[in-house]
Amino acid sequence: MSLWNERAAAARDMLAKVRQIEGSDGVTREALAKIGQELVGLATRTEFFPLEQFPVRADGGIYRISEDPDHRFALYASAGAEGKLVPPHNHTTWACIAGVHGQEHNVRYSRVDDGRNDPEYITLERGGESTIVSGNVIEYLPDDFHTIQVPAGGAPALHLHLYGLSLEHLPDRVTVEQETGRAKRFMAKPRILTPLISAQEVKAVLGTDAELAFFDAREEGEFNEGHPLFATPLPLSKLEQRVRALLPSPDARIVLMDSGEEGQMGRANRAAARLSRCGYGNVAVMDGGLKAWRDAGYEVFGGVNVPSKAFGEVVEHDCDTPRIEAADLKQLIDEGKDLIILDSRPMDEFRNMSIPGGIDCPGAELVYRVKDFAPNPETLVVVNCAGRTRSIIGAQSLINAGLPNKVIALKNGTMGWHLAGLQVARGRHDTYRGQSQAALGWAREAAARVAQKAGIRPIPMSELRRIEAAAASAGGSVYKLDVRDPAEYAKGHLIGFRHAPGGQLVQATDHYVGVRNATIVLHDSDGVRATMTAHWLVQMGWQKVHVLKHRPLTDEIETGPERRPVPGLNRVAVATIEAPELKAMVDAGEVLVVDLDTSIRHRDGHVPGAWFAVRAGLGKTLPEMLAQTPGAKQVVLVSPDGVSARLAAADVVEDGATTLPVMVLQGGMRAWRDSRLPIEKGQNRMADPPTDVWYRPYDRAEGVEAAMNQYLTWEVDLVGQVQRDGDARFNVLKM
Repeated sequence: MSLWNERAAAARDMLAKVRQIEGSDGVTREALAKIGQELVGLATRTEFFPLEQFPVRADGGIYRISEDPDHRFALYASAGAEGKLVPPHNHTTWACIAGVHGQEHNVRYSRVDDGRNDPEYITLERGGESTIVSGNVIEYLPDDFHTIQVPAGGAPALHLHLYGLSLEHLPDRVTVEQETGRAKRFMAKPRILTPLISAQEVKAVLGTDAELAFFDAREEGEFNEGHPLFATPLPLSKLEQRVRALLPSPDARIVLMDSGEEGQMGRANRAAARLSRCGYGNVAVMDGGLKAWRDAGYEVFGGVNVPSKAFGEVVEHDCDTPRIEAADLKQLIDEGKDLIILDSRPMDEFRNMSIPGGIDCPGAELVYRVKDFAPNPETLVVVNCAGRTRSIIGAQSLINAGLPNKVIALKNGTMGWHLAGLQVARGRHDTYRGQSQAALGWAREAAARVAQKAGIRPIPMSELRRIEAAAASAGGSVYKLDVRDPAEYAKGHLIGFRHAPGGQLVQATDHYVGVRNATIVLHDSDGVRATMTAHWLVQMGWQKVHVLKHRPLTDEIETGPERRPVPGLNRVAVATIEAPELKAMVDAGEVLVVDLDTSIRHRDGHVPGAWFAVRAGLGKTLPEMLAQTPGAKQVVLVSPDGVSARLAAADVVEDGATTLPVMVLQGGMRAWRDSRLPIEKGQNRMADPPTDVWYRPYDRAEGVEAAMNQYLTWEVDLVGQVQRDGDARFNVLKM
């Protein structure tokens, strides 16, 4: 276990004991003495707190180490430069301070007035004093006052501060001027930081088998412009909605990054605070962000889902996957060649743009269903996607499975077809219907052969439980994924298994699995799709991949689409407004409407007069939008289903970005459309640039062909860049 993980585990164990003490003994001086000794036990492990991870700035710094989701039991490392002096102040909650590095001199005060004569003035009586160094501790009850001073001429100080409630939730704290006794609010909005880790340390960890969640807190469009290979997008604007799926274990080791141009209080630090409140206690920020990564000379990758797409290019190179140009395929079609075109993408992408005559059969379904499409071994099987990856992986899946037919990938997919000047089909729904016993029998035999060659063995439920228990004790992460199609998943799936259609899981692994080197357990109805998906994940470098062989009992099954809990959503209380009422306010010019949907969907339709903005930037952009909406009497936030808007409303209130009432459109934009109210299109009022999402070439309003060519060239060039980076562990099997 690394020092970093040891620190997180030690803090977790200490806090468990502290909760127990407070729960049994209450908040008394005797109880705090016990809590203080537990804190000393952690603080004396000075190797856990190197100053390079907790740098002492000129104005000091308070680093969050842990905080409960309800903001209780908040543990900080407080850094102070020599000469630091904090005047007398209280906490309004209990507090303990233990030494780690250097000295922190404390003077205790007692309040001797009851505040009835003049609440703006407080009379204090000086009490005892002590210098806190490694090995000792001081405790305070909620109404105690004290001063803090780091002696001049000494070394910088780092001390552990443990509170019964987080500093950000102590608005009634006061500080007292010693000369006059005048009281005023103290640190109403404290600057809470996150422990740092260098780009070099992150790079070193990526080169090992250690589990690591490496997240980029910027918006997806910014991420697309450049990021480390194994960074995963977790935009601050969407963090709560994505985090439970990407991080199933609260003990996961997490590193956050941003551009590096935002300083220590940037989006990575803000994301760390939210993760802490979601229950994740092992979080650090990469010092200097992307800028530091570049300055260290490490590779920077454009695009999204890069590891998966790079892997597809390596597969084509190493296996020499057969491929066909669009013009040549069109000629075969015109000649009446016996062929079938299988599109390996999800239905929504197929419906948007497909090859005429093609049939939708997403990646994991290809081996499972191909015999129903091509029972004659003389039939040519062509696999396509939008670009390259899923065409290559899909075609090679059939080849690896031993399909006797000739199988080829359509080079550059529907984009290549379009660039060849050929007509694409739109709005089609052609797909598979059921499955014959012959197709199922062949698929099972094929999957068994692949499993043997790839070294994949099925595990029973008892083994899964053992794996989960071992991971929990070691702070590891286990991803339980059902790889079947959406309809089958919704009809019934094992409780606790997320939906990750196999083809998409290979195409966009970082969309489903947030911890590098984690354990992945796949399940389906008979092992075929799970095995074919697993054999690709193993080749991508995932070393702990299992296929669960288990027929669920009735009480082990839940139905419906995947449920994704949103941490903290149930604690958000915000006023709502119905769509017709909002329409009346829009017509009267009395409201600022802010659309928090993606810039693409905003372009395609929003509430008339609404501004586009991203949640993470509302603290800055909301006042700017209000300045251009002088008649606004309130602010209404809109998102697709209202969830993002509710979370954003809580942000706005907490940040104090406006004094106007803030409401949320009940039911979101879906309710507005269902009410058949007017829709405005275009990007006319943009509080933020449209860098919130990645614009696929065919999402663009202009320059589509140039973007397609650029994208296809980028995919091909990934192979060389991945080799230069050196952290990928692709191991393509010759089946």
